[in-house]
Amino acid sequence: MDRVIFHCDLNSFYASVELLSHPELRHKPVAVCGDPASRHGIILAKNEPAKAFQVKTAETIWQAKRKCPDLVLLPAHHGLYRELSRKVNSLYHDYTDLVEPFGIDESWLDVTGTLHLFGGDAKALADHLRDEVRSRFGLTISVGVSFNKVFAKLGSDYKKPDATTVITRETFQSMVWPLPVTDLLYVGRAAAQTFQKFGIHTIGDLATFDREQLFSLLGKNGAQLHDFASGADHSPVAPAGQYTPPKSIGNGYTFPKNLQGRDEVKAGVSQLADQVAVRLRKHGMMCQGISLAIRSPEFRDISRQMRLDPPTDLARELTQSAMELADCCWNMANPVRALTVTAIYLLPAEAAGTQLDLFSADRDKKRQRLERLEEAMDVIRAKYGAGAIAPASAPRDPKQERHAPPPGGGM
Repeated sequence: MDRVIFHCDLNSFYASVELLSHPELRHKPVAVCGDPASRHGIILAKNEPAKAFQVKTAETIWQAKRKCPDLVLLPAHHGLYRELSRKVNSLYHDYTDLVEPFGIDESWLDVTGTLHLFGGDAKALADHLRDEVRSRFGLTISVGVSFNKVFAKLGSDYKKPDATTVITRETFQSMVWPLPVTDLLYVGRAAAQTFQKFGIHTIGDLATFDREQLFSLLGKNGAQLHDFASGADHSPVAPAGQYTPPKSIGNGYTFPKNLQGRDEVKAGVSQLADQVAVRLRKHGMMCQGISLAIRSPEFRDISRQMRLDPPTDLARELTQSAMELADCCWNMANPVRALTVTAIYLLPAEAAGTQLDLFSADRDKKRQRLERLEEAMDVIRAKYGAGAIAPASAPRDPKQERHAPPPGGGM
């Protein structure tokens, strides 16, 4: 028997939450944005009237205002979003214990084992969920219903806002295959560019393309995307509270002022690499690759990645590798607005440790000292806060700095 998977997507979540406090703006174009004064002036979310003016998430405020001069801008309240997200997911738990959040505003639900308790009609249950979210929280959701997670997500995107879309084995080819291949989950820019070269424009083109050739083009990811397009996604919905190891760990930052010269770029990379290394150790992971993205003041982006051997969770090694990428792809005479450092190809630290021991019976003493140093820094952060200690070269943002309390904990 096929599974019954829901994908529930809170419509225009940030904007919808803000409009709960501003009902008089409901029919006007509204966007939630970051702080322009700190150079984070981008659109975080927009409501349906703003979408009609082609206002897009992640574009700058001035670009959005050029499209829609009457756009109303509201500040973000992230704590409120997290609280409402928690409450909505708690409601989902009333219908199944298999609830897997996908970001703050989306969740998958596997109702295969509980559907009979609610009448046995998947579409009727999805419609009921929409009514419940609207009546309890004043928010709307779009729900995709299908036999796997990938098509359920496509269903929630198929018609918005406040809609239910059912995609079955009998209808997925007619409904899904004509859609652009970029609509498919996990088809990023690099994969889309590769697909374009081989005439793959729609999800149907991808599904009917030779799977072995896709494997040779994109490796395991290519074969997996072919399975997604063909309806062969069998990935489970993770039970509530189950830990799912991350597939990548990254940190990005738009700096208060443009970075000028290699020393400043290295300082920015060092700051981000340190944050990534801390998160790697927190998850008990090491990375076998690193990715660096650089953004210019004109919002032109360039991204490069490389494999690492041996795997690492050390900030200094991540910084060194990221700077190798920067030196190869960036003219250091040009200013840098933003950087993103991402650890990729992750594996558990125990497995990485075994691999290191196999290839290096006598671990490098310098590396051991680095490990002890960064472990000590982790202890300080755990006691006094994330900002208590950082690389000496890191660019400082006074609004983000924290300070360790003096001995005795007094102020």
